[in-house]
Amino acid sequence: MLSLIEFIWIWDQIQGLSLPRHHIRIARFLQAIHDHPDHRRGLLMAFRNSGKSTLVGLFGAWLLYTHPDTRILILSADHMLAKKMVHHIKQIIERHPLTQRLKPDTPEEWASDRFTVRRTGGMRDPSVLARGLTANMTGCRADIILCDDVEVPKTCDTPKKRRDLRQKLSELDYILTPGGLILYIGTPHAADTIYQSAPDGFLADWPTLRLPLLTPDGQSNWPERFNLNRIQALRQRSGPNKFRSQMMLEPVSLGDTRLDINRLRYYSGDLSYREANGQGILTLNDKQMRGVSCWWDPAFGSPDGDKSVVACTFFDDEGNIYLHRLDYLTVPSGQEATAWQCARVRELITDCFVPAIHLETNGIGKFLPALLRQELARTRTACAVIEETARQNKARRILSALDAPLMNGSLFIRSALKQTPLLQEMTDFTIAGNTHDDGLDALAGCLLCEPVRLKRMATHPVKQHLEWRF
Repeated sequence: MLSLIEFIWIWDQIQGLSLPRHHIRIARFLQAIHDHPDHRRGLLMAFRNSGKSTLVGLFGAWLLYTHPDTRILILSADHMLAKKMVHHIKQIIERHPLTQRLKPDTPEEWASDRFTVRRTGGMRDPSVLARGLTANMTGCRADIILCDDVEVPKTCDTPKKRRDLRQKLSELDYILTPGGLILYIGTPHAADTIYQSAPDGFLADWPTLRLPLLTPDGQSNWPERFNLNRIQALRQRSGPNKFRSQMMLEPVSLGDTRLDINRLRYYSGDLSYREANGQGILTLNDKQMRGVSCWWDPAFGSPDGDKSVVACTFFDDEGNIYLHRLDYLTVPSGQEATAWQCARVRELITDCFVPAIHLETNGIGKFLPALLRQELARTRTACAVIEETARQNKARRILSALDAPLMNGSLFIRSALKQTPLLQEMTDFTIAGNTHDDGLDALAGCLLCEPVRLKRMATHPVKQHLEWRF
């Protein structure tokens, strides 16, 4: 039987790929875990886009090549993630010249989330089975358990979820057969990550391979794909905490992140629209704008409740972001809340030449898209209404949106917005999400949605403007 490295080399030759140095290190680590006579445990941590999932898939196929009776359980944060790994292993078995004979004759044994190769044993468990963390695994038995990305934001963003995750994973010993192998593969998503092999860690004293993007002397662990210039651009684009956790594999607490208002940059001035050579041109302080995002996070707009906030940001060619409007909508006494707010939002759309607005439909928002469209039609305002449902934890969404532009100095806000609650919201912000953050939430929505850049005609109540976006 060929070694794992030889098995991988053949696959790379078929795919027209080279075998990077760090892939050789990973393959040797996996082989050593497999060959260990007693403690067949391992933790593999490698930077994002390092190819670790590809190698783990090849490891699974190699295990079946060497021992077709092996039973492998793929455990991930959810069922769809686990299915992706099962699909990857199936593709390798179908295409690798050493494993094609393992494909069964009957389609029933070649399903999307489980499959059984040709084997001599009459075991009832499939050769490879996908399971999400919340699945019932009573009665499952496995010789190999591959825990692929079991720690992700949705499984570890609260202390309770982290406790539940540890409890669930501690039950894997009841599934593993005697002498079986468990391998964890992932990157840290919490300060007290499960991916700790220190004596007091969750995986205490487990053999570990840790491959960050940068070596201790600052060189790239994959220079052919990630040169130093690309790494610097990636660091600026992703923000410091995400880069440290996902690329450098450092346990990072999101609670340590603060939205530093001293990193904001300010501007004055207003939008200017003109037409030249049949082309609409929108500028801000003589700088041409190339895209716009508009987000409405609605609420009832009462003085004492959650704030209804609509935000509008513009983008230029240099990657700068301009928060031009951030309107906190407080409904006057005696006014009908939804109609009054729709009218104010329509005014912002007109003032800022907005061709599309994203409307969060959680709560009160589910009734508003139709009402806003009626208001836009009544005033002949050409603007699309895009319905959005927020699923991600709000505090994490705010951090993921603002962390990078604050760090690289690309977020500008209009000086007049200093008078809004935004700066206080940034100062008071915590990962626990127990402070006022309605303006931050609307701004995050703008930054996370794709700016509108299509060329088309935009009709407004006063006059028809040529399209200004590129």
